[in-house]
Amino acid sequence: MTENNLILTIYYYRQEEFEERTDPFRRNAYVIIKKMMQLNHSSENRTKQLVDEILHSIFFLGRINTPPISPEDILNDNEMLDALRLCYPLPFELYSSQLPRRSPFSCVLDMIVFLEGRENENEIKRKLQEIIRELHLKKDEPLVSSTICVSQNTENPNSEKYYGVSMSTSGKFPGQIMVAASCLPGSWDNHVAGAVMSFNPNKSKKSYFDGTIKLPEHVRCKAYSLHEGEAVVPPCISCVRLFGLGGGNEEMFPYGNCAEVESLSKMFKNDSGVREQARPTSEKFTDENRRKAKKSVRDVLKNLPNTFKSKGHFEFYNPSE
Repeated sequence: MTENNLILTIYYYRQEEFEERTDPFRRNAYVIIKKMMQLNHSSENRTKQLVDEILHSIFFLGRINTPPISPEDILNDNEMLDALRLCYPLPFELYSSQLPRRSPFSCVLDMIVFLEGRENENEIKRKLQEIIRELHLKKDEPLVSSTICVSQNTENPNSEKYYGVSMSTSGKFPGQIMVAASCLPGSWDNHVAGAVMSFNPNKSKKSYFDGTIKLPEHVRCKAYSLHEGEAVVPPCISCVRLFGLGGGNEEMFPYGNCAEVESLSKMFKNDSGVREQARPTSEKFTDENRRKAKKSVRDVLKNLPNTFKSKGHFEFYNPSE
């Protein structure tokens, strides 16, 4: 029996006991980890890196939860812990010292895109909704995204589609930590990060820096609910201000929280033409002002509870392949 099959066998054996938990974080963490293990098994272990990454991201968010929740609290079984540590040692070693680059449900999204093929938009949305129903994941609970966004260059009807989900965090500080971490190098595209960094955590706009952008007319950027069928979710006020999207939703979510951010970031990283057309045009968008804005993000991250620094800088987790 392979290591991966051993873990799955343990999961199935303990399933009834663990799903009786009432704490939303612990329960959701457990069922999402189990589902990712099953999906990785169906991919013949080709998506092991995504399992590694989601374990670290979940363990990190458990660590900064109030009260803290350890990997042992989530799994609560020595045999299961030993099997997971054998296959995925780094998440256990580094969740207390390194920041994740993204929130957990983004890993679930990438798993489904890999399995279904990025051209199959309807199947990707359907599969994510199916997982949410199957695992009884409720909107606004920890580790669960509420929307998926699809971005595409419509000048070419056969162009790639790029997917993103909203931040799967719960509570003020975890969300601020993940947005700040995503703005720093290695996660979001620089233009997208610059747009988000134009605003402070209290949603006010910085006086000295403006990295907001205007998407070209031919770029489709549309969000859909993961909990309410095929319902289209109009851009909130924050996304209108960040990307010049057409409005309609009077809500104002924290900057960087919405699915549009991750979706457009992936697009810009892969479509240099669209990225160049959408570059910021404000006179305040200078290298010096960007450095100042980035420093402000680092300062916010340093002052948030439960983050950690090493020799004055943050270390980010790199999942093993």
